[in-house]
Amino acid sequence: MSFDSLGLNADILRAVEEQGYREPTPIQRQAIPVVLAGRDLMASAQTGTGKTAGFTLPLLQRLVDNQPHAKGRRPVRALILTPTRELAAQIGENVRDYSKYLDLRSLVVFGGVSINPQMMKLRSGVDVLVATPGRLLDLEHQNAVKLDQVEILVLDEADRMLDMGFIHDIRRVLAKLPARRQNLLFSATFSDEIKGLAEKLLHNPEEVSVARRNTASEQVTQYVHFVDKKRKRELLSQMIGEGNWQQVLVFTRTKHGANHLAEQLGKDGITAAAIHGNKSQGARTRALADFKSGGIRVLVATDIAARGLDIEELPHVVNYELPNVPEDYVHRIGRTGRAAATGQALSLVCVDEHKLLRDIERVLKREVPRMAIPGYEVDPSIPAEPIVNGRQQQRGGGGRGGQGQGQRRGGNGSSSAPSDRSGAPRRQSRPQGDGAAKPAGANGRRRPPRKPSASN
Repeated sequence: MSFDSLGLNADILRAVEEQGYREPTPIQRQAIPVVLAGRDLMASAQTGTGKTAGFTLPLLQRLVDNQPHAKGRRPVRALILTPTRELAAQIGENVRDYSKYLDLRSLVVFGGVSINPQMMKLRSGVDVLVATPGRLLDLEHQNAVKLDQVEILVLDEADRMLDMGFIHDIRRVLAKLPARRQNLLFSATFSDEIKGLAEKLLHNPEEVSVARRNTASEQVTQYVHFVDKKRKRELLSQMIGEGNWQQVLVFTRTKHGANHLAEQLGKDGITAAAIHGNKSQGARTRALADFKSGGIRVLVATDIAARGLDIEELPHVVNYELPNVPEDYVHRIGRTGRAAATGQALSLVCVDEHKLLRDIERVLKREVPRMAIPGYEVDPSIPAEPIVNGRQQQRGGGGRGGQGQGQRRGGNGSSSAPSDRSGAPRRQSRPQGDGAAKPAGANGRRRPPRKPSASN
């Protein structure tokens, strides 16, 4: 099957072809006709299978087909909500590329950068808005954007948004949308929480699923290497050097751990940078650009990057530390083996992480193959120690900003300042909900609540 058999117009097909795509992926073949027909959709596919084009292409088609004849200020007609800045930027690039021959305007908004340029662009009119929930609500609060003419709503990575505690923000956004609209919910998994959200959001939806729940891509070769914690960095440096690995995405549990590892790799002569929520948006963007261009060999990331990074033909992913939540392992290694490419995922596992590995293998329903490099045998006399950082509680409902359940912050797990809804550092004094009072100041008096600030 080719893209031109799906009913897309010539201008969209031309843009798709220029991106080098010839045949739609399974999720695209199933989702695009449903969206073009105007149906609500609940779609699940493992990461890297083309979900973004699965909703972007038909969304653009519907906007063009139903374009109003009257000229004037362009209202937001399609709203795409995503959990992280990186994912928002990635989707924004896709929308721009696919709509280059259409008379449509698009904009990406997220926190960590000045809100004023975003407000100015919104006032000039935007057809497609890609946003993180926190910044969208900030813009709406300042009357920079109205959502009363949205025709199509997309929740992308819906499971991640719930996991990060966005449910209250999502409800606030939904309350500002018109009752009649098309709703598209895309998710890596169909958890019970997602099904509950779908029941309230979607109207008689078509359900599409192209992968078993929580499965890793078969195009990713997975390995586990047992190694003492204090020798992980030494082993990683050796494997990067001897294997001549030129592009490696490495995951740690904490922000401090990411910074420290990047610094240590640099001392080993391996160019590296860290990306996590405490980095400014400019630093995150530069690090990712350098990594994609080959300016640095290793990008060390916390789980904020697990869903938002799209790097073509990324060959290597390393779990320097296993995630506390086993499903996050699938999303981490899904950064490689995307589309038709193949990749390798290596996990360095110390004695503290044996239970985490068992949990991951229970989700995968199989054992991850073991490998061993001579000279890095495990010292059996080293006792296991508890892992005190990271998400340690079960998923559940979270308060605004996702701190309602045991500091579930997208897996970063740092003991530093809590992250915001997209991983950026939050002020400790920020209220946990609308109207909540701030902690008492030095004079013992409570400060009045402030207006919402840009937080993702």
